[in-house]
Formats: sequence, C-alpha cells, structure tokens
Amino acid sequence: MEVRSEGIQVRCDKLQSSVIPRTRLRVWFIRVCSSIVVWTCLVQLMTVSELWHSHLISGITNGIYHIAQVQLPIQGDNGVAQSPPVVLPPRNYTSNGFLRVSCNGGLNQMRAAICDMVTVARFLNLTLVVPELDKTSFWADPSNFEDIFDVKHFIDSLRDEVRIVKRVPKKFSSKHGFSTLEMPPVSWSNEKYYLEQILPLFEKHKVLHFNKTDTRLANNGLPLDLQKLRCRVNYQALKFTPQIENLGHKLIQMLHEKGSFVALHLRYEMDMLAFSGCTCGCTDKEAEELKQLRYAFPWWREKEIVSDERRSQGLCPLTPEEAALVLRALGFGRETQIYIAAGEKGHIANLG
Repeated sequence: MEVRSEGIQVRCDKLQSSVIPRTRLRVWFIRVCSSIVVWTCLVQLMTVSELWHSHLISGITNGIYHIAQVQLPIQGDNGVAQSPPVVLPPRNYTSNGFLRVSCNGGLNQMRAAICDMVTVARFLNLTLVVPELDKTSFWADPSNFEDIFDVKHFIDSLRDEVRIVKRVPKKFSSKHGFSTLEMPPVSWSNEKYYLEQILPLFEKHKVLHFNKTDTRLANNGLPLDLQKLRCRVNYQALKFTPQIENLGHKLIQMLHEKGSFVALHLRYEMDMLAFSGCTCGCTDKEAEELKQLRYAFPWWREKEIVSDERRSQGLCPLTPEEAALVLRALGFGRETQIYIAAGEKGHIANLG
C-alpha cells in the first residue's frame, strides 16, 4: 500500500507540474487576445470619428487637448505665461442639414457674409460648412478660407453656438441619393424668410448651397441675440492666420518707431470707381477705361452711369484731396504719418 500511495503521489506531482505551465500559458494567451481586441476597437472608433465626425469622440479628444493646454501654459512674446483659450462646450442640437456658402465680393463683403451665414445656420439649427471665398471677383484673389483665417479657431470659438465642419460628409453625396440645391437667398431678408422659406427646403435637400451671400440678411430688426452673434463672429471668431497676424504686428511696430500714425483707406480703387461710375478727378481716357471695365463684367447691371449725378447723390467716395482736407479739419498736422491701406501694397505718406 505504501508503494502504491507513493506512486499515486508521484503521478499527482507530475500532473500538477504540467497543469501549472498550461494555466499560465492560457492566461497569457487570454491577455494578449484581450489587448488585441481593445486596441482594434480603439482604432476603429478613431476611424469612425474621422469619417463620420463623431461628436462624442471629438468632445473627448477636445477635452484631452484642453487638459493638456492647461498643464502647458502658452508663452507670450515677452516670455510671460498667458492663459490658454477657453474651449466652450459644444451646443447640443439636432442638425436640420448642411449649409454650404460661396461668399462673393471683396474681402470686406465676404467677411460680412460669413457673419450672416453663421447667424442663419445658428437660427435654423444647421451644420455650417467652412465658407468658400470668391475667386472670380475683380481682384481674382486665389486665397481659400484657411489661407486668410484660422480655421481651427473659427470652429472652436463658435462650437457653443453652431456646428461647423470642413466638408460635407460623403454619405450626403449624389452617390447616396442626395442632391445639393444651389440658390441665392433673397437680399436683405429677415429671420422669418429663412424660417418659412429656406428651412423647409432641407426636408428634401439635406444640403443647400448659397452661391451668393452678399447682403442676404437684414441689418435691422433682427432679434438681439442674432445681432450679438453677428458681432461675435466678426470680432472674435474670424481671426487671421498666424502668418498674417505676425506681418501685421511687424508693420505696426515699424510705424510706431516713427511716431503716431493714421491708417486710411480711401476706397479710391479701380473696381469701386468702375462699378460706382464715380470718375471725378479722372481724365477722359481714365474714365473711358473705367467704363470699359464695367462693361467687361456682365453680372454688373448698371452700365451707363453719369458721374456728376452719382456724386451729387452722395454715392461717391472722397477724392484723395478731399480726404486730406477732412484730416486737416480734424486737427491732423502736416507731420502726421499716414498709412494708406489700399491697392496691392500699402503706402506711407505724410499729410503735408
């Protein structure tokens, strides 16, 4: 019996010694498989977030980014730590569709139009696509929105008001049965027009493209909250790119080194003179060139314009000589440094 019990004990020991490595191998194998599954899920979630613009994942990543920014304060030009920009929580709403806008006109007109279109998107609970800038105007500027304005700041600074994306998701393309309705909204329209005439169009067309945006929203009579949003877009959300801002700081520094200065935009440029018909101070040859320029643009309805009549109606800008007289009347002396912000390049001159 003793010999038999010892044999059983030896077998048990051998069995136990063989089971332990197998158990460890099994645990190790389960851990590896679990890790692979977890990482695969994370990669898929990140991919889905990128493709479908998942606001849940975006909120998490923005939160992580905000925490990182808080831990690493921004250093200013003078070396003093500055407070990081506050990223507001996104506004939670059900989007009624995507609004694409192609801004037309000069930079001032396009900037005003962007303020209007953000306001319209907010009022109608739409998702705004980053605006497209006009490349067919008189100046034929090839710049895109991201070439002039800080896109990330534009999106983040308005996230508590309206959802803004860089492009329309592919699932809303014609391949998936969706059609984009292109139209110019009626000029100087109030919120009632957009609510009653424009919003119902999104039920059939999930994507609307406003191919003209100049003066498409009324200036007066709008609710105060919409007017405030307009101002917020203009003075906070539309921030120039770092390259443009740095150039502006250098220019101001150069002007300050020579003393105080006045920035003056005469609005006395070829496109304005041609389209307004204001040719006061121009020679007959120059007036004819401006007229031909007006005829070269079919979309400009007024062709024959009497300059003297337009000027008597107060619709012409001051001539450079008249602008100088106004500055002298305001108390600026001959030594006043003037930065003329017009044309392709700015110029520095003196009032004398």
